[in-house]
Amino acid sequence: MDHFKIGAAEVVRIEETMVHFDGREFFPDLTESVLQEHAAWLAPFFDIPGFRMPCVFQSFVIRYGTLDVLVDTCIGNHKERPDFLLAHRLDTPYLARLHAAGLRPEDIDIVLCTHLHVDHVGWNTRLDNGRWVPTFPNARYVFSREEYARYAPENLVPGAPPPFFDVYQDSVLPIVESGQASMVSGEHALNEIMTVVPTPGHTPGHIGLRVQHDGRSAFFLGDAIHSPIQIAVPDLNSSFCEDQALARASRHRLLSEAADRGSLLVPGHFVAPHVGHVARDGAAYRFLPAGSNRGRAE
Repeated sequence: MDHFKIGAAEVVRIEETMVHFDGREFFPDLTESVLQEHAAWLAPFFDIPGFRMPCVFQSFVIRYGTLDVLVDTCIGNHKERPDFLLAHRLDTPYLARLHAAGLRPEDIDIVLCTHLHVDHVGWNTRLDNGRWVPTFPNARYVFSREEYARYAPENLVPGAPPPFFDVYQDSVLPIVESGQASMVSGEHALNEIMTVVPTPGHTPGHIGLRVQHDGRSAFFLGDAIHSPIQIAVPDLNSSFCEDQALARASRHRLLSEAADRGSLLVPGHFVAPHVGHVARDGAAYRFLPAGSNRGRAE
């Protein structure tokens, strides 16, 4: 779904690109038997014969009153990523798609980065005459304080290799230097309907966004859940999850809350319809894709 509502809040999806990952590399503990067990419903979301996971890189813009909040900024154009080729020197029409949705970069009031991985901060900046400058000139960029402390070079243990150093240099540091960065810790209200919530595990300072209005609720998950198979198998972690136990705990907590509240889940990388609800299924959960006869989204 490219457009949906959470009460009076409108949500617009902006897609950057899509790739397929080797499922065995992405989910080291995922087995053929588990895929076959869930094949009847999982097939649209996972290439089961090829054991490949489709992954969409996308942003979501939440529009409420006069406030426009953009969640995660994908990979970005012209970034040097020679060690991660799917993100290397992209040239996508991301900004044109933003315009097509009726939004200009200067319209965005808040940019929320769920974490500081390469595919969630790229469009924080754009290349302008050889310099990386904020793409969204009027926005406050919200970062997790714990996440920033983990990745900022000045905060690393002396001699430690800076993780994602280039990402910090071209997609985070320019925001800090422009004075547009806002560091938050714990639960933090953006306004009366949007609350930043800690969801650590995938990264130490990973955060999500809870949106509640007029009896409806949604949770923007970032990378707490990468694929619908993790809804049926909540203990399944990706190879990118830094704290495996904490990632599982956060995922179980999010799924339990979503099932109890009837919240819409808005993960960072699901393929169409991109969002959905969950229902309890024993000790695990069932995915109810939006727009199907099982799921709903306005």
